[in-house]
Amino acid sequence: MEDVEEKIEGSLQFTPNELLQWSQWQLLDSVLPTGGFAHSFGVEAAIQARLVSGPEDLRTFVIHILENTGSLLLPFVYTLNTSPNVETWYKLDKILDATLTNEVSRKASISQGSALLRVAAAVFQEVPYFKTMREMSLASGAVRFHHAPIFGLVCGLLGLNAETSQKTYLFITMRDVVSAATRLNLVGPLGAAVLQHQVAANAEELSKKWMNRPVEEACQTSPLLDTIQGCHGYLFSRLFCS
Repeated sequence: MEDVEEKIEGSLQFTPNELLQWSQWQLLDSVLPTGGFAHSFGVEAAIQARLVSGPEDLRTFVIHILENTGSLLLPFVYTLNTSPNVETWYKLDKILDATLTNEVSRKASISQGSALLRVAAAVFQEVPYFKTMREMSLASGAVRFHHAPIFGLVCGLLGLNAETSQKTYLFITMRDVVSAATRLNLVGPLGAAVLQHQVAANAEELSKKWMNRPVEEACQTSPLLDTIQGCHGYLFSRLFCS
């Protein structure tokens, strides 16, 4: 029996490249407790404002959300993915904190970013840098922990390339928006799956359009969506945090 155990242990030797895809899948997994499902990305406010009232409206809304995410946040993901270090992270975190114009989106970004780094420090223990960075940053108070820069940082330190990291970020955004719409009874589970598959072609086009851009080119393409999300805090009855 001991010989068998030794053979099993001896066979469980993986290189970082062999484990890379498993880490990528785990980042995509909705089970990862980063708090994304507590936020609707403005869907709830848009429904109550009657800007979104059915599946077709939802599809248009999702595409605009992805466009806005690509234009505004992918540059932060890209830059931190290619330069995953504390100095760049602190700098870009401050820039994004000043760029986000409404309090609702700022709080949502900080909440999800804090949760992501906490999870990364606990899950990806083969990269002790996560835990060190988190403890140091919490002690110093020098960073707000916005989500997009931390996502790029995590992907960079895990070895994911820039293209994969940016597409992953767009996918997570699309997944969470569609999930929020499902829980708000705007679309059923099967309809949500169909919608997500249909929007994938648009997501691919948008990823090519906004991929690999510097932070200096980050911009808002759908200011109305930003305004609607900012109204979320004024809703009398709400299910989501944002």
